[in-house]
Amino acid sequence: MLKKLQIKKHALTAISYMLPLVVASGLLIAIGNLTGGTVIENYKESFSIPSALVSLGVMGMGLLAPVIAGAIAYSIADRPGIAPGLLMGLIANAIGAGFLGGMLGGFIVGYFVTYLKNNLKVPKWAEGLMPMMIVPLISSLVVGLLMFFVLGVPIVWATHGLTSFLTGMQGSMKFVFGAILGGMAAFDFGGPVNKVASLFADGLLLEKVYEPEAVKILASMVPPFGVTISWLLAKAFRKKKYTKKEEDNIKIAFPMGICMITEGVIPIAAVDLLRVVTSCTLGAAIGGGLSMMWGVGSPVPSGGMFIVPAMNHPLLFTIALFIGSCVTGIMLFLWKKEAVESENGSNDEVEEEIDLSSIRIS
Repeated sequence: MLKKLQIKKHALTAISYMLPLVVASGLLIAIGNLTGGTVIENYKESFSIPSALVSLGVMGMGLLAPVIAGAIAYSIADRPGIAPGLLMGLIANAIGAGFLGGMLGGFIVGYFVTYLKNNLKVPKWAEGLMPMMIVPLISSLVVGLLMFFVLGVPIVWATHGLTSFLTGMQGSMKFVFGAILGGMAAFDFGGPVNKVASLFADGLLLEKVYEPEAVKILASMVPPFGVTISWLLAKAFRKKKYTKKEEDNIKIAFPMGICMITEGVIPIAAVDLLRVVTSCTLGAAIGGGLSMMWGVGSPVPSGGMFIVPAMNHPLLFTIALFIGSCVTGIMLFLWKKEAVESENGSNDEVEEEIDLSSIRIS
C-alpha cells in the first residue's frame, strides 16, 4: 500500500511540473492559430509573429514526455535523476512511445538511480563524481538501452493501439468514453482523479487525438456553471437553497469557471458533498459524452471559454457545455434541501450540547 501511495505521489509531482508547460504551450498555439499562424517549416525563410507563436507552442508540446519523465525521476531520486529522466523522455519521443513511454521511463530510471545511489561503491576520490557523472551516466546507459531495444516496442504498440481504438470509436462507444472521462475530470474538482483524466487527455493530444481535451475542458467548467444555474433557479422560484455565504462563493466560482478553474466549487461542495459531487459528476459525464460523440476537438489543453474559438466545432462544444451544466443545475435545484441560515451566516447544523456535569471521577 505504501509503495502504491509513493507511485501516486511521484506521478502527481510530475503532473504539477508538466501543467504549466502544457498550458503555456497550448495558449501559444491558440493565439497563433487565431491570428493566422502556421507551423514554420523552414526557419531560414521569413515568417510571421503568429507562426512563431504556433511553432513555439508546438515545440513546448514536444517537451511533454521529457518533462514528465524528468519530473518523475527527480521526485524519486532527487537531482541525480533529472538528466537520465529527461533522456528517457527524449527516447520516448523518438521511438513514438509518447507520454506513456515517458512515464514508464521516468519511473524505471528514477528507481534505478536510487538503487545506484544506495548500493554502488566507488573509491573515496570518486565519491564527488557520483551525483554529477557516475550515477547519471550508468543509469542513462542501462535504462536508455532498455528503452531503445526492450521496453520501447510494446509501449509503442500500446500507444498506437490506444490511438487507433479512440479514433475508430463510433456512436454510443464514443459517448460512453466521453462520459467516463468527463465524470473523472469533474469528480474531485481539480484533485487526483481530475489530474489522471487531464494527464490522459494531454498525452493523447501529442498523438493528435483532440477530442479528449475538449471533454476535459468542458468537464472542468460544468461544476461552477451548474452550481450557478441551480442558484439562479432557486432565485427564480424563490427557494432558499443557498446561504448568503454560499451565494458569495458562487459569485466567485462562476468567473473562475469561465477560466476553467474548478476549485471555486470546493467551498460549496464541502457543505453538501454527496449532492454537489453527484450532480457535478453526472452533468459533466453527459456533457462530455455529447462532446465526444459530436467529434468536438480542442488543440489547446487549457484556457476555458477563451480558447473555444480554437476548437473545430465551437458551437457544438457550447451546446454540450450548456446541456451538461443544466443537468447539474437542475439536479441540484431539485435535490438540494432548503438552507437554514444561522446567526453567523452559515448553514451549519446546530450541535446538541452535551451535559458533562454528571460525570464523576472516583
